[in-house]
Amino acid sequence: MTRCQRGLTRRQFGAALALLAAAVATAVRSEAALPVIDTHAHVFHRGLKLAPGRRYAPDYDAPLSLYLEQLDHTGMSNGVLVQPSFLGTDNSYLVDCLKQTNGRLRGIAVVDPAVSADELGELDRAGVVGIRLNLVGQPLPDLAGNEWKRLLANVKAMGWQVEIQRNASDLAVLAPLLLDLGVTVVLDHYALPDPKLGVVDPGFQSVLKLGATKNVWIKISAPYRYGPAGESFAKEAYPPLRNAYGLDRLLWGSDWPHTQFEATQTYAKNRQFLDTLIVDEHERAQVLSSPRALFRF
Repeated sequence: MTRCQRGLTRRQFGAALALLAAAVATAVRSEAALPVIDTHAHVFHRGLKLAPGRRYAPDYDAPLSLYLEQLDHTGMSNGVLVQPSFLGTDNSYLVDCLKQTNGRLRGIAVVDPAVSADELGELDRAGVVGIRLNLVGQPLPDLAGNEWKRLLANVKAMGWQVEIQRNASDLAVLAPLLLDLGVTVVLDHYALPDPKLGVVDPGFQSVLKLGATKNVWIKISAPYRYGPAGESFAKEAYPPLRNAYGLDRLLWGSDWPHTQFEATQTYAKNRQFLDTLIVDEHERAQVLSSPRALFRF
């Protein structure tokens, strides 16, 4: 090898090292810039008009300012506000909160099936990215009815999601109907299998199969809603959910302010449980950041 060739090799080696260092620095900056998203929380105060026929009404306030404090204290960059069922289809407080945060938050609204496309457009511009069907204790909707078909067509056209809270056995029937209509589906709180059966609930097993559609997301949130064994259930449910859905379609949510469980739950406690549930730091970071496209962050 000539002296010139040796010099050239050194220069090439140095250039390669510089490129590698730049790539590593870029990757570190990119990872640091990834959002950290809480996909399920509620805000409200006692002065708001409550929906008729509600199953529950809180006797305390959970204002936007307090929620933002929870995000800041736990290092969360973004959050998603879900319209509480006891406020019905009046999404005005939700919209006001979204407008105050300059894009830090997104919203999931509750709407009447007869809502107009113009009203949906106003919600969209405010930062709403989907509708919620809280069907716990409610009759199942006739998704084949004209109003529902029109609503879901509008939801699809806007690229919104349909978030459903219902027991797993019914979700196994409802979700495929929504998928047939071409909408994106999000399932709340581990899909609510029968607490007595847990992961062997046939409905939960059917929900696992929905992962293959690549158009269903599931929230690993609020394990306490399964009773004293909730955390054990969550640890048992996480591996099959991860295998069925992949990390990119699992969503963590705080469920703040933990309605009906306020006495035993805090935001920090639920965030800390996630570290126990997903021990691998990089895996956990992927779950916390992957919702950015789904929620338009």
